[in-house]
Amino acid sequence: MTDKKKAPAPRGALTPGLYVTATPIGNAGDISLRALDVLAKADAVLCEDTRVTGGLMQIHGLKVQLLPYHEHNAAEMRPRILARLARGEALALVSDAGMPLISDPGYKLVCAVQEEGHAVTCLPGASSVLAGLVLSGLPSDRFFFSGFLPPKEAARRTVLEELKNIPATLIFLESPRRLAACLKDMADVFGPREAAVTRELTKKFEEVRRAGLAELAAHYEEAGAPKGEIVLVVGPPDKIGPEAGDLDTLLASAMDELSLKEAVKEVTEMTGLPRKEVYRRALELKESGRE
Repeated sequence: MTDKKKAPAPRGALTPGLYVTATPIGNAGDISLRALDVLAKADAVLCEDTRVTGGLMQIHGLKVQLLPYHEHNAAEMRPRILARLARGEALALVSDAGMPLISDPGYKLVCAVQEEGHAVTCLPGASSVLAGLVLSGLPSDRFFFSGFLPPKEAARRTVLEELKNIPATLIFLESPRRLAACLKDMADVFGPREAAVTRELTKKFEEVRRAGLAELAAHYEEAGAPKGEIVLVVGPPDKIGPEAGDLDTLLASAMDELSLKEAVKEVTEMTGLPRKEVYRRALELKESGRE
């Protein structure tokens, strides 16, 4: 649905719409000039906790109407918010920390606002997920964010089994009191992978502890639950080449639809095996008539 046409905003005022605005994850200075400008000019700011956002506003000398918007009142508030946008207002959406919608309320609101044809824009900024990844020292070229795992062991292990073969660095949010148990389950399900526990990011007591999953589990089992918010980063699985039979199956399937060269390229990328090895086996299969 295309955006509804509205009268242009007065000079210096915000264009009507919803402004999804990142706020600091700890250090109050980690907020953009653009975010401060939008928060100062918005008709109202939608926030999880008015006390948390009110504290940030006070630090930066901002006075604006704060409206609570969280999982408990979202269904009731969305129609009111849509009505205000329909009247041409500019509203900012923030979470308690970081980027809204990333393990925070707001997804359904953004969908509803877009469905109604109102403008939605994003003001990027601080993110505990990306900060944790950068500080972890683990591969950052490909990553998968899984948010919070289930609190109960059986359900948690089920989810970890689903995630263990993803060829990427994994990022989780975790409660300090469940950290040791979570790390133990990861060590059991994932095996000996490198990981990093990052906590209190951007704050005075920021800490990054890097080690194998089993070592980290043992440390927090002995030391007890740490303080602060935690981002847990786990390295990707090692590339393990397939058994000979598996390689033959992959090559035979690929060569049914592709040329030998294209099949070798596809299987090489899929398995991570040396191209020469895959090409040699493909020739052997072709010559034996097994392709």
